[in-house]
Amino acid sequence: MVSKNQIKLITSLQQKKYRIANKLFFAEGVKGIEELLDSNFELEHLFTTQNDFDSVSQEKKTIISENDLKKVTALATPNTCLAVFKMPVEKSITETGLILALDSIRDPGNLGTILRLCDWFGIQQVLCSKETVDLYNPKVVQATMGSIARVNVNYVDLNVFLAQTKLPIFGTFMDGENIYKATLPQQGIIIMGNEANGISPALENEVHNRLTIPRFGNLQKTESLNVAAATAIVLSEFCRG
Repeated sequence: MVSKNQIKLITSLQQKKYRIANKLFFAEGVKGIEELLDSNFELEHLFTTQNDFDSVSQEKKTIISENDLKKVTALATPNTCLAVFKMPVEKSITETGLILALDSIRDPGNLGTILRLCDWFGIQQVLCSKETVDLYNPKVVQATMGSIARVNVNYVDLNVFLAQTKLPIFGTFMDGENIYKATLPQQGIIIMGNEANGISPALENEVHNRLTIPRFGNLQKTESLNVAAATAIVLSEFCRG
């Protein structure tokens, strides 16, 4: 049976300051939890309404009622399980291959989807600006569907990092070169900008190659693409070569 202190702790982890203070975060749903259990993430405790997860020891597993699960879930409709994990130590940045840099991505769903895309296309390194939504926000974790365990994410001062890197830097703009006609390398940094404002002026100055995803619609009135959708197209083109 789940205790009041456990409920209080899990509920507090919906806020970034308590995640940082406790060095803990949580994931919900069988698929996402199984992916994390099969990774290097260390389980703190698992709460489930079912008699499942046989691989988890009894000491780290508690049967929780549906009513108690409703008290701690970050979902509109609670799943059947929730697991608390320890935050891993941030790994060092690897400046090889393709690196995705995210400039002030604010929507948790967008960040989670982008990490799934990186996992799909084999992008192992993601750099987030300090203004980007927290990686361990429950909605981000949920949206990654386990990909959070397979993509290395670092929060850095992008202005400083981009100023010192020797890799070519690409950015997406409305007035760039048609990405379908551009010659794209297998190494470089790709910047994706904020949902509302795109790439910030300071980072724009560091971009060596401006790219655009052309509009094919007859009216040409669509202002922009969702950043996650744009990322999917950009990564696909870079990987396609």
